[in-house]
Amino acid sequence: MNPTHIIVFGSINMDLVARTRSLPVPGETLLGSSFATIPGGKGANQAVALARLNIPTVMVGRVGGDDFGQTLLSSLQAAGVETTDVLVDESQSSGVAMIAVDDQSENHIIVIPGANGTIGASDVDRLTKRLPGTAALLLQLEIPLPAVLAAAKAAHKAGVRVILDPAPARADLPADLYALISIMTPNAVEAAQLVGFPVHDPATAAQAAAVLHQRGVETVVIKLGAEGAFCATPDDAFFVPAFSVQAIDTVAAGDAFNGGLAAALAEGRSIRQATTWGAATGALAATKEGAQSSLPDRATAEVFLKQHDRA
Repeated sequence: MNPTHIIVFGSINMDLVARTRSLPVPGETLLGSSFATIPGGKGANQAVALARLNIPTVMVGRVGGDDFGQTLLSSLQAAGVETTDVLVDESQSSGVAMIAVDDQSENHIIVIPGANGTIGASDVDRLTKRLPGTAALLLQLEIPLPAVLAAAKAAHKAGVRVILDPAPARADLPADLYALISIMTPNAVEAAQLVGFPVHDPATAAQAAAVLHQRGVETVVIKLGAEGAFCATPDDAFFVPAFSVQAIDTVAAGDAFNGGLAAALAEGRSIRQATTWGAATGALAATKEGAQSSLPDRATAEVFLKQHDRA
């Protein structure tokens, strides 16, 4: 049976974004210029990225039993994401990120995991039941690490490709997680955190990929922002240059990259083609403000790739 869908297991947050001229110092009160509530969370962002590219997508995670929870579910559903396996945890608030952004685009962020922080074995059980017929499982690190490890083990056992975006950056990943990962997609900062030395160009990305291969990761794709992306498989290594765009807001560009990469692989494209798709969808996301609101649809991505003769 051909794989029919992709599962995303991860965080679902409401971003509370306040814009102000400068960031406050302790004890200071400032008047802001605007406020918005924006659905986010790396898991939800990646699920929406996939659904916008016409990939059947199943979200597994938790929201709280509050108004934010219902809004977050509605946002996922409006994008075409299946939310049957998102648990509404009545005992918790939904995850929120309180974000202050100043005129120089510097920010202060406070993340309250809420329901995301209670994800555990029962959620992995729901996920495991959906693994038959799955093209890939996408994971990130905004939910408890034991749940990430258990999900990766279940997918690996079922023969399902595991794609891990190791964000937020951390250096304490369990040693046995690496060998379960089909594709790891850190950005330069996250790669440096994992390997213990700076990563800033294709040469250092190649060195980092070699370390991650030694730990057991099958394929490493390192996102180098405006430069492009470096990919190393067991048999090949190559660099995909970035697409030239006028970047406005890079929020969720990495999530868009993961969505494009996973979507292309699910449709049978090569890892080189998939990395190009990831670079294209990430670039497009950077041309619009916001997280999920910036994620491109299928038609936009295809036109963009054709315009750049990299379809």
